[in-house]
Formats: sequence, C-alpha cells, structure tokens
Amino acid sequence: MATTISSKTGNGQGDALYRAVVDTAVDAIVVIDSRGTIRSVNRAAEKIFGYRPNELVGRNVNMLMPEPYAAAHDSYLANYRRTGIKKIIGIGREVSGRRKDGSVFPMDLSVGEMRDGDETIFVGIMRDITERKAAENALRESELRWRSIVETVPDAIIVIDAQGTVQTFSPAAERLFGYPADEVIGRNVKMLMPAPYREAHDDYLARYLRTRERRIIGIGRIVVGQRKDGETFPMQLAVGEFAAPGGSFFTGFVRDLTERQAAERRIENLQTELLHASRLSGLGQMASTMAHELNQPLTAVINYLEACGHLLSAGTGDPARIADLMEKAVAQAQRAGEVIRQLRQFVSKGETDRRTANLNKLVEEALALALFGARQSNVRVQLELQPDLPPVIVNSVQMQQVVLNLVRNAVEAMEEAERRELIIATRATDGGVETSVADTGPGIAPELRDQLFQPFATTKKTGLGLGLSICREIVEAHHGRLTVDTQPAGGAIFRLTLPPASQDEPADA
Repeated sequence: MATTISSKTGNGQGDALYRAVVDTAVDAIVVIDSRGTIRSVNRAAEKIFGYRPNELVGRNVNMLMPEPYAAAHDSYLANYRRTGIKKIIGIGREVSGRRKDGSVFPMDLSVGEMRDGDETIFVGIMRDITERKAAENALRESELRWRSIVETVPDAIIVIDAQGTVQTFSPAAERLFGYPADEVIGRNVKMLMPAPYREAHDDYLARYLRTRERRIIGIGRIVVGQRKDGETFPMQLAVGEFAAPGGSFFTGFVRDLTERQAAERRIENLQTELLHASRLSGLGQMASTMAHELNQPLTAVINYLEACGHLLSAGTGDPARIADLMEKAVAQAQRAGEVIRQLRQFVSKGETDRRTANLNKLVEEALALALFGARQSNVRVQLELQPDLPPVIVNSVQMQQVVLNLVRNAVEAMEEAERRELIIATRATDGGVETSVADTGPGIAPELRDQLFQPFATTKKTGLGLGLSICREIVEAHHGRLTVDTQPAGGAIFRLTLPPASQDEPADA
C-alpha cells in the first residue's frame, strides 16, 4: 500500500499489523480526508477499481464515482462539515462505482468517521456486488416469468411443499375451485379433495417421500376435485416434483374436464350420433335376422298347438298323436330360444383381453367421462371409494362402459327430481369387490325391477332397453353380479359385484 494513516505513537509493529489487516481484506478500503482527498487504498481497492495506488492517492475520491454522484460529492462533504447531517456516514447503502476503464458497477458502501490528530478522516469499505446483483436480477426475471405463466396459463397451477401445504395458487385455480388464493395458501391441499382422497392424501404423500413409489407424480391421471361450494368435478391432474433449499416441492397442473372447449364437445356429439346411427343400423340388421330366424319355429309352434286344439275340441284326439304334436311344439320353442341365446351372446361379445386392475381408478375415469354435462344438470356427485381394495381381473374398457352406463342412467333418472344427488361408492364385501351407483330419482317400480335387465325393458320415455341387458351380460361374463334395489329414502341403487383377483396378481397402477 503506497500511503497509510500516520501512527502518532511511532509503533512500527502497530503499523505493520494495520497494513497486514488492511491489505488482506477482501473488501476495498479507501481512506479520505475531510475534503475528499484519497489518503490510502488497499490491494482490494486496486483490484476492484483497476487503478494503481499512485494513481489514486492525493486525488479526489469522486474519480471513483459515476455521474451525477461525482459532481455532487464535494458539496455533500461540505454540507456534512457545515451541518453534521449524515446521509451515508455510519449508515451505509448501495451505490455505484466507476472503474478506471469507465465501467460502472454496483457496490455496497459503508463509511466510518475517525480522527487522525486534529483532522477528521473517513474510511470507506466497499464490496463489489455485481455477481450478487446479477443473481438477484436473474431470480427476479425468473420470478416474473413464473408469475406471468401462473397468471396466464388456462390450467390451474398449485404448488405444495412436502407436508402438502399450498405455496402457490394461481388465478386459474381460484376460478376453478372457487377459493381466493389467501384462503388456500398456507393450508393443506387436501381441502380441495372430496372423501376418501382427503383423508388418504397425507399418508400417500408420506409414503411417496419414504418409498418414492409413484402413483400420480410424473404420471398423471383423472381424479375428482371439490369446489368451495362442495360440488365435485372430474379433472385431469399432472404433478411434477422439484427440489429447492427448503426441501421437495410439487407442482400440480389441473384441467377441469367438465369445461372442454365447444369444438371438443361438438366432436364428441358427432361421434355419438355416428355411433348411434351405426348401432341403429346394426340393430336393424339384427332385428331383421332375428325375425327371420324366429318366424319359422314360432309359426311351427302355433301350427302344432292349433292342431292339438282342433283334436281336443273335436273329441277325437289320439293321446299319442297329441303328445307327438306337443313334443314337436316344445322342440320348435327350444329352437327359438337357441336363436335368442345366440343373439345375446353376439351382443355381449367384445374385447376379451382381461388384466388385473385397480377398481377405484376404473371408476374414477369412467365417472369423469360420464359427468360431461352433469354440471348443467345440477347433479351433486359424492365419491365414497374405499382405499386399498383388492384388485380385480377385468376388461377395463368393458367395465368402464358398464359404470359409465349406470352413471348416465342415474343422471337421466334425476332430470325431473327436486333433489339430485349421485353417490358412487366402492367397498370390499364377503362376495368380492362392490361398486354401487345410487341416485335420488323416482326409483324402480316393483313390477319392473325383476324385468329391468331383460332386453327391451326400459323405464325411459325413449330408448330400446338394451343398455342394462348388455351391462348384465358383460358383468356375468366376468363372473360377477349386477343387481338393483329401491332405496328407503327414494331413488335406485345399482350394485356391481366382481370377484377379487388372486393375491399374487398386483393391480395395474
């Protein structure tokens, strides 16, 4: 260091210690007198500002400042000498410095005041914060980009920590769930879930953090959410995980499946109409074939029975002849029954590939599809799914078609009901694994209950009455049962029971 503060004691050891401390400091140290003239600098100051000591000592310290601070510095010192009002001295602040090459950089400046004999001197300690400011700016830009994404993306975005506490709740999430952000942030995310997910969520999160076994995280699936008013709705949920200094965090992206774009709904309607037309065409062909196949045996049955009637009325009937005619009539009736059996077998044919599956997941996905438009019908849906059900062996597409048909029937049954509540539940029973669909509609008339699953039996004003018949065929082909009861409080409850898979066959995720 070219110049140091003079030592009045003449203690050479003290001067050496001072130089050692100052020159090894990582922060720049500049000493000036009361008029701003530089008296000494340390090596860190040389490095930060790019000047050699002899280029600084004896010159005004404002050479280290950019405009307008350089022009104002002498006036500031004069004002301080006159009034004693401090603006930086003893306080410190963030300012800008100017290097020898003219570049300007941010720095933290703290200034101390001391006496050197009869003279007041000031010691400035400066730290180059260019890297820190760059990191802060990068972080700020990142936060702004993240905020822009969160505030504009149409899907709801929810960020939670490892305890399930909500950290971020986007405007789209506010609109979707009906909560303002301040009512959700800081609370457990399970408040946005209906039972039984609400009760199971903490255990699921703890199990994932312990085992890293994924069921939704990084996979995504269709689940059910619950709005502030208690309404449940199907939603597509994708979850990502990221690590931060505070631990693990999870970002959920939620899309309301009841709010598909009009184009999607139109496409679905067109596909439904096309499928309906195709089915009508197929049904017409089957009906024509069935009429042809049944006409001959039924005509024969009528002829044989009429012949028996004539013989009996004439009083000349030979018992052996009558018995022969009756036997032939029975044979023709059995032939007609075989035609019906083959038709039922044809109707129930479909994809035969069966695998072990999680029944709750099948029900959730079928429910999400079935509830398109249910919101407009003011139907309140309640899920009561028993966790950890034993797996079942099914054709997933066929079984979801059964559940979908039962749910849509229930929604249609409540169209004119004052109270419209739909309860879908699963549970393990002694007979297997049961799924129930209960509504608050008019229920099933006693005279129709035993015939409801027969072809062409229906309680609807329109419809052919084949849906429930086919549903039962599918369920029985899976060695299960499909039954219906009337609830004491009104409405119908359909119960679908399937046998459990063997214990060594894990369910599909």
